Amino acid sequence: MSRSEYQLKTAAQIREMQPAGLATAAALAAVRAAITPGISTLELDAIAEKAIIELGGRSNFQLVPGYRHTICASINDEVVHGIPSKDRILSPGDIVSIDAGAELNGWNGDAAITVVLPGGDPAQQAIREKLAAVTERSLWQGIAALAKAAHLNEVGTAIEAFIEKQGNYGILEQYVGHGIGRNMHEDPPVYNYRVRGAGPKVKPGLVVAIEPMVTAGSANTVVRPDGWTVATVDGSAAAHVEHSIAVHEQGIWVLTAPDGGKAALSAFGITPVLPNI
Repeated sequence: MSRSEYQLKTAAQIREMQPAGLATAAALAAVRAAITPGISTLELDAIAEKAIIELGGRSNFQLVPGYRHTICASINDEVVHGIPSKDRILSPGDIVSIDAGAELNGWNGDAAITVVLPGGDPAQQAIREKLAAVTERSLWQGIAALAKAAHLNEVGTAIEAFIEKQGNYGILEQYVGHGIGRNMHEDPPVYNYRVRGAGPKVKPGLVVAIEPMVTAGSANTVVRPDGWTVATVDGSAAAHVEHSIAVHEQGIWVLTAPDGGKAALSAFGITPVLPNI
């Protein structure tokens, strides 16, 4: 299969993907409720795993060769793929990105959130809170674009256009979104920035994970010696958010949002619906 093609899901299969998406959402909600200064990222990992198991799923991150955790926890200048540890204790003012995924009934969900802990230096806190908000809003710009797109690369164009208007931010280009289904990572790639060409056609049955990764400075990154953690070269703060979204004959549905994306997409005049089967 070329990278401009992808495996279409039926309406019934999209419905079957919903439990994995909701298990992913539950894991992130549990982490969001528990995240506070003084907690370790390994404790957050256990909280996320418990939430997924309680809904009958398992962590799909643990199925990635060489990775044994349920979440990635990236702090401050770490963008993605931070490894949970009992020694990584969160501090006031930290900006923390949590990425998680669940497999349930042979289907996958994948999503991420960014949280800014209270109590930091006020100036730094304001920078990080704005970064987190811009990144979150850019994700919904991309999802709204997908709902109306003829071609997939319209998503990245919408994300970058929005971020450009917010200030001087960097958008990672080495790491992008992806298709999702029986595997956590499938074709096609989903860019978070403008690229040449229109990309594959957006057809009913497309299911993708959109995940902008944004920095408060340069977008240049380095992989740390652990072989996983991606951090900014200039030490600037970073944010990462993600949702898994299905396109179908009646519209779209955000599989990793408990309400399917209704609240966030209402501002765009879009009402998500589950596909009819």
